[in-house]
Amino acid sequence: MASQKLSMPSISSSSDASRDSDAAVASKPKPCCVCKDEKSKRDECMLFSKASDPASDCKTTVQQYKSCMAGFGFQV
Repeated sequence: MASQKLSMPSISSSSDASRDSDAAVASKPKPCCVCKDEKSKRDECMLFSKASDPASDCKTTVQQYKSCMAGFGFQV
């Protein structure tokens, strides 16, 4: 009796791609869950600034927050 090799067609290639993208989305944190310290410093500076232009007064804290978010792949 001769041995015959059977091969099954692969139908999981599209489902593998969707699982990979789902895993990438699941591994990326939500924007509300990262850079909490930087965000609170930014908010506190903007809310309690005595300057006539709080945006320019808090420029460094805003930039720190943007840098932190960019590190996680978010654009602010």
